[in-house]
Amino acid sequence: MENSLNIAVIGLGFIGLPLSLSYARKGANVVGIDVSETLVKEINEGKSHHLEYFEGKSLAQILQEQIAAGRFTATSSYEDAATSVDNYIITVGIPVKDGDPEMRYLTSACETLAGVLKKGDTIILRSTVIPGTTEELVRPLLEKSGLVAGEDFYLAYASERIAEGRAFEEFIHMPLALGGINEASARRAKDVLAFVTEAEVTISDIKVVETSKVIENVQRDVNIAMVQQFARFAEKAGIDTFELIRVANTHTRVNLLTPGPGVGGYCLPNALYYLLPKAKELGVDLHLLETARQINDSVPKVLVQMAEAELNKQGKTIGDSKVAVLGLAMKDFSNDDRISPPHHLVQLLRETGATVAAYDPAVPSTYEYKVSSLQEAVKDADALIYVTVQEEFLEIDWNQTVAQMKGTPVILDGKNRVPRSVEEKAVLVRI
Repeated sequence: MENSLNIAVIGLGFIGLPLSLSYARKGANVVGIDVSETLVKEINEGKSHHLEYFEGKSLAQILQEQIAAGRFTATSSYEDAATSVDNYIITVGIPVKDGDPEMRYLTSACETLAGVLKKGDTIILRSTVIPGTTEELVRPLLEKSGLVAGEDFYLAYASERIAEGRAFEEFIHMPLALGGINEASARRAKDVLAFVTEAEVTISDIKVVETSKVIENVQRDVNIAMVQQFARFAEKAGIDTFELIRVANTHTRVNLLTPGPGVGGYCLPNALYYLLPKAKELGVDLHLLETARQINDSVPKVLVQMAEAELNKQGKTIGDSKVAVLGLAMKDFSNDDRISPPHHLVQLLRETGATVAAYDPAVPSTYEYKVSSLQEAVKDADALIYVTVQEEFLEIDWNQTVAQMKGTPVILDGKNRVPRSVEEKAVLVRI
């Protein structure tokens, strides 16, 4: 690959923006493309809510540096981007609604890209997709340009394995899997990816790589469902769930994940639904995976039931109680609250009649039940459910917090972060 690279990243979300800046930091000339004019304007002003840091700098600082250096700009115009780039990475997500993947965003991106495609361009799809998507959907859409994939332009799929919060580090050091529609496409795509990625790039069949990406997420979903079942057993047996998992994980071939308020984020909860369409087409039963998904989806309901049971012991009803919820993000130290179990938890609590005050200093979105401070959340609360860790929560004075709550409050600790000392003044339940 030449010392300079001209590349466009399509989709400037939690993956696309840090990926764009990773290329810019390496010296590439990068255009970020997104359909949201508001987001494009915000990014070009050097603003971002992403909680990503690298080498002591925030994503916003890195963004401002790369804009100032002239290596990155954002636009909503594919036509403008096409005048200066010949490589494209598509990071447009496929949302799931009622269990059905919505392909329209990816379809729209590909149709628009086809209108500006040039001979010699390289396109890499880097999103989690239904197996077969690159060849069965993306290729025909791009070939509406009149160009032929593998002959006139290069087309490949590369797995996206990045964890939010560690994006810059993992774009460099996370091994990748890659498949091209032909050998030339795979070689070209590997060169484009290696401009940033220093880790091993494994080349295989496109469908293998697409399916591998989905099952990488599904296996974690199943692991978490398993430990949720262990947690319910431990609670009834009077065993500390977190200590149980810690001891089990001393076995070198055991790697149990930690239970929480459910499985959130864009990838894990959606993974099964990317696999199901192809499984149904092939007549394959995925009963175990579907059961795991149901278990994880049910966790917020279990937490409501646990809070209700503890309040009932005090002669209270959950419907007449105020419940503080700490954390709305889909995982610890994130500002991403898409498909976030805490929102489902809040919804279920409100359906009981409970007054809910949720606090998350990292999530920029506003909600009717979201308050602006920890104090506002816990004041006169009968119960508190701790579901997501943020930096601010690491400094909580729990004795002072309990003192602001009502009576002998119930605290459900889903993060194993609340000190045992609060048991002198509160009912502490680790979940």
